[in-house]
Amino acid sequence: MAVKVNVFHDGLQKTIEYFIQKCSPSFNDILSFSIDSQDFDIGIINFSNRDELIGNPVQRILHGGVISSILDVAGGHTVFMQVYKDIMDEPLEKQAQILGKLGTIDLRIDYLRPGRGNAFTAKGYILRKGNKVAVTRMELHNEEDLLIAVGTGTYALG
Repeated sequence: MAVKVNVFHDGLQKTIEYFIQKCSPSFNDILSFSIDSQDFDIGIINFSNRDELIGNPVQRILHGGVISSILDVAGGHTVFMQVYKDIMDEPLEKQAQILGKLGTIDLRIDYLRPGRGNAFTAKGYILRKGNKVAVTRMELHNEEDLLIAVGTGTYALG
């Protein structure tokens, strides 16, 4: 499992691991990140720079598609946690049915500076959650806390 999970809630940990196992192998395995969220309100994704993620080999900066993808993962994970919070008392099968319908509708990324660094953190925040759609704000920082990119994502809730 290339995606690692370290979250604050045992039920959430099990549900996320269930989805990772169900969907493996996947594109997320290539990104090889860890989910390190410490509450239901902020989705946190950490990953290290590796040769496979480089877009510009001369400057050793992240590929723009990697930045976009990781911000999408952070936004989606944030929505996942918000929906999970509402259904955490349901059986895993019911959770899987509901959470399995989440999907990206729209994604807007602003690249603010080159993706230089050895380690990166993407954070997602809910801007609005309705019955059918959620909107998130995402940020990508390097280990020096420099803001690399920001994004806004819209996600279908099912």
